[in-house]
Amino acid sequence: MGEIDWIKEVEQRKEALIEDAKGLLQIKSVLDEENATADAPLGEGVKEALDYMLQLGEKDGFIAKNVGNVSGHLEFGQGKEIIGVLCHVDVVPEGDGWSSDPFGAEIRNGKIFARGAIDDKGPTMAAYYAMKIVKELGLPLKKRVRMIIGTDEESDWRCVEHYFKHEEMPAMGFAPDADFPIIYAEKGISDFDLVQKDAIDKGCENEKIEVITFQSGRRYNMVPDFAKASLVVKGESTEIIQKYTDFLKQHELKGQFYVENGELVLEAKGISAHGMEPDHGKNAGLYMAKFLSELPLDGQAKRYADFVIRYFWQDSRGHNLGIAYSDDITGDLTINTGKLSYEKTSGGRLGLNLRYPVTSQMDEIKAVLERLLANEGFALENFSDSKPHHVDEKNVLIQTLKKVYEEQTGQTAKLIAIGGGTYARSLESGVAFGPLFPGRDDIAHQKDEYMYIEDLLKATAIYAQAIYELAK
Repeated sequence: MGEIDWIKEVEQRKEALIEDAKGLLQIKSVLDEENATADAPLGEGVKEALDYMLQLGEKDGFIAKNVGNVSGHLEFGQGKEIIGVLCHVDVVPEGDGWSSDPFGAEIRNGKIFARGAIDDKGPTMAAYYAMKIVKELGLPLKKRVRMIIGTDEESDWRCVEHYFKHEEMPAMGFAPDADFPIIYAEKGISDFDLVQKDAIDKGCENEKIEVITFQSGRRYNMVPDFAKASLVVKGESTEIIQKYTDFLKQHELKGQFYVENGELVLEAKGISAHGMEPDHGKNAGLYMAKFLSELPLDGQAKRYADFVIRYFWQDSRGHNLGIAYSDDITGDLTINTGKLSYEKTSGGRLGLNLRYPVTSQMDEIKAVLERLLANEGFALENFSDSKPHHVDEKNVLIQTLKKVYEEQTGQTAKLIAIGGGTYARSLESGVAFGPLFPGRDDIAHQKDEYMYIEDLLKATAIYAQAIYELAK
């Protein structure tokens, strides 16, 4: 085989690639368990996106398999070993403030705008076309190439869990779901709730303010950009409104207040960001809790607000909790306060997303937390943990991808460690590989998410060569 001009092969299929990517991006594939059916256990949208990929693959002559309606694969080639390409077609909720339809897949200024453009539908289509190119060129392979498609990556990974119970594990592979050059280490990720266990206050007569409800955030792994609290104020509420206006101004926040059914309702807007670096966002829930903690609240609400502020206000590194830790491979432990809620009738709770370095031990972290919580009237519930992931840089997978990346870009393939978790960690020998090129802004999970068309094409060429080199 002479030298293959990978980018030229991609250019020849550019229009079809963009059209197929648009089709996938136009599906609102957000987890929807409330409307689940036997055929669509995670909701119609994610199932539609899975079917879209499987039908596309079937049409192009790949072996397509639906695995339990939550995952599937597309495969070609011969051989005992499998090279895995792990993608997901579910997306986080679109959120507010977009300048075009979040599922419109509109192209402007050389970018395609949609929820999922960079995470992970654009890259999924790039990897799909990479496989298609290798297949259509009829290149001789010694291994099978299999794209594994998940539909629950943004939540609980039930898709890959189910998939690997029923299907074989690839010998090695990559997930096009993070940054270039190569991500060889990922922090451990744990989600859990802290639930207030105090006796429900009957309240004393002299407090001025009762918190009826307080709500912020929907996902463990996103910084909440909206918070709302409903209060019953005894006497005049003018002073509280003035205080709130000053507070918004002081913290450069947008927000509003109004009276509804005799309750004073406060709203605050923050800035959403991915939970792996909470400091990139502005947590509306923590700001609201900070404001509430400065008011003369009823006892139970006061204890909740004080607890939130004592341990989480302006501390995303676990210092106040006594669990701060850092290592040279993956950096700092981080905590995102992704969900905050309080009901007068049942008390308060917090949903946390904790990401810990590859050399730290989750059982030690958990023990410290449980000791601390016992004295605070809170309990740890709904605990889940995905262990850290680290592939040795001498591994043939990493060496091959380094070579491909350097040949295609002319740049050094530096190895990077991240706080995010990708499907790569479900493989014993797996790394995350693109699609975000160095110097590009990471707009995953944010409003107006986009991918440069140029990057989409460049990534496709890199993936095509990588698939060929790994499978030949």
